[in-house]
Amino acid sequence: MRHRLLVAIALTILLAQAHAQLRIGQPSGFSGSVAAGVKENTEGARLYFDAVNARGGVHGEKIELISVDDKFDPKVTVQVARELITQRGVLALFLNRGTPHSEALLPLLAEHQVPLVAPSTGAMVLHQPVNPWVFNVRATYQREAARAVEHLASIGQNRIAIIETDDSFGADSAAGAMQGFAKAKLEPVLRQKTPRDKPDYSAVAAEIAQRQAHAVMVIASAGNTANAVKALRAAGSRAQVVTLSNNASDGFIQLLGEHARGVIVTQVFPNERSVSYPLIKEAQDLAKAKGLAGVSPAMMEGFAGAKVVVEGLRRAGPKPTPQKLRDALEGLSRYDLGGLTVSYSSGNHTGLDFADLSIIDASGRFRR
Repeated sequence: MRHRLLVAIALTILLAQAHAQLRIGQPSGFSGSVAAGVKENTEGARLYFDAVNARGGVHGEKIELISVDDKFDPKVTVQVARELITQRGVLALFLNRGTPHSEALLPLLAEHQVPLVAPSTGAMVLHQPVNPWVFNVRATYQREAARAVEHLASIGQNRIAIIETDDSFGADSAAGAMQGFAKAKLEPVLRQKTPRDKPDYSAVAAEIAQRQAHAVMVIASAGNTANAVKALRAAGSRAQVVTLSNNASDGFIQLLGEHARGVIVTQVFPNERSVSYPLIKEAQDLAKAKGLAGVSPAMMEGFAGAKVVVEGLRRAGPKPTPQKLRDALEGLSRYDLGGLTVSYSSGNHTGLDFADLSIIDASGRFRR
């Protein structure tokens, strides 16, 4: 009995020491079909964390971002996240990628009472009902998808098809698209689900071409979306392609190659070159100081999420715990990220609700 008590005390001390190092855990898909965007998310987050650490950290403690590859597999996400919490003593999970992956984490957050900040997904399940341990820093996929369909309809592209990955991300985003169809008083000319892993788009691309769709919304990971675009072009379809902000990365443009020009990508942060936003100027200045050419939309998502984490840590006070961090985050009200404000309350953990559209131009850059 005494031995178990001593072990418990020692574990408590070790975890307290780990928390004092301000460790933040990131289980995400550093390999697989989302790797390009995940790496850009992380680069943006580290841009801000490094700047804070260079100024002495938060309450004299440096922030350590521990990034672990979950291979974009929800089962692995839970496994590595559990290790981050129980063995690495992280104060929070942060910036993980994927809707099924985030859903899989929810029981773990409740079990260990650790917050998840800035998940890189716009899944409605993370917004409603409000989860006390999840703090979003971006708009929902449903809002993005609805706005995209409404835009296409407004410019006369009313024969619209949907290709959706067959998982919770696909279903959630397609539900938003259908809201857009309803508002425009339209129906999709085709709605086709495809496997999340290694889908073959040749058949659906041929059918879309045969039905003469004006536009196609592709709801999938970056790698799969790029393959869908290539299949559409090979089938002879010149339909306008639109996809969601999970693909708002320079890596996605590279995957598209010669087919990049003209693809519409929804965005959940202001134009990454619009320095009229202090948030963008701050990121651009820090990137320049590091010798980087600039920042991408995916980097801005990580950068903004990191700013929210740091403000939560600052308000949580010296020697924070996961519970103190959670409470501090929920107390954020109209926190200015730099031209965008983040607010949380017990009844709202959405944080931001910004949504916009961009198009990839001939030079391979996002234009608004």
